[in-house]
Amino acid sequence: MLGALLNHNKNSTTAVAAYPRNEKSLVVFMTIKRSDADNDFLTFDRIIKIRSTIKKYGEETFYISFSGGKDSTVLSHLVDLAVPGNNIPRVYADTGIEYNAVRDFVYELQRNDPRITVIKPSVNIKQALERDGYPFKSKEHSMTLDTFQRSGYCRTVDRYLNPDESRKTFGCPDNLRYQFTPDFKLKCSKKCCDNMKKKPRMAWSKANNRPNAIIGILGDEKGERSNAKCMVQMKLGMHFQPLTAVDHEWEEYFIRTEDIKLCKLYYAPYNFERSGCKGCPYNLQLQKDLDIMAQYFPNERKQCELIWSPVYDEYRRIGYRLIRRGQIKGQISIFDIVA
Repeated sequence: MLGALLNHNKNSTTAVAAYPRNEKSLVVFMTIKRSDADNDFLTFDRIIKIRSTIKKYGEETFYISFSGGKDSTVLSHLVDLAVPGNNIPRVYADTGIEYNAVRDFVYELQRNDPRITVIKPSVNIKQALERDGYPFKSKEHSMTLDTFQRSGYCRTVDRYLNPDESRKTFGCPDNLRYQFTPDFKLKCSKKCCDNMKKKPRMAWSKANNRPNAIIGILGDEKGERSNAKCMVQMKLGMHFQPLTAVDHEWEEYFIRTEDIKLCKLYYAPYNFERSGCKGCPYNLQLQKDLDIMAQYFPNERKQCELIWSPVYDEYRRIGYRLIRRGQIKGQISIFDIVA
């Protein structure tokens, strides 16, 4: 079906006329039960969107934000389908806190694909954390806590602690409100991601005159990413996020039908759902991933304990995301329910 769509003619336009024709209707379309033909249409639609956008702004202005994870690997493959023979760089930030398996996967790809471009941050992770603060819970929580620690109680903090009905799910959990007091001493911020990934990519983008980033964010993401748009104008260029019109169901179908090879962490016996920075405190499955690391990658688990120790200590003290001190593994805490 996909091959027929990609090689479409005048008659094939009629065949897909009943499908949604804009980004908003695609979001609704994703909520219904879909067939393989429906997922093929979504692929076709994204290929057309990528092809037309790159043609409009020029291939030479783009780069792909490449992490070596599932989403960016799928995105890279999709861009190749949309623009065969493209020379768009895949920019990977080697932060020193990526899983060894992910880094090995990226460097293996680089051996056969010169478009894989590796950059490194100017500071190491421990320096960045001690200088700017540790991530805690989520980017919004860390950012608001940083604001409180620098400026005290203000409108931004009040909005987070006392959200209106439309923002209830994004407000501060009751079990973490104690952090917005002078007694809480752990310095927190969301600057870790900025220092280790965003700033190096922005510097590379500016130096290489490629202001437009293609980013792999899916349409059914949670948290801060849940409101991601396909096209976002930034200060230095544009964030083009074509996967916001598809979801994880489509992604699994696309991986299977296109026979895309992923990093080994996504396969048995590891079965990771995500492969971002190892041990990141933002990870909702942190305890699960640390347990997997303890079994298969013990040295990497030890590295996580060293890097994130102040956050892990607090998580364990209150039983948040990590097993509470003295808690039996598998036993549920009230803090596990309020995430």
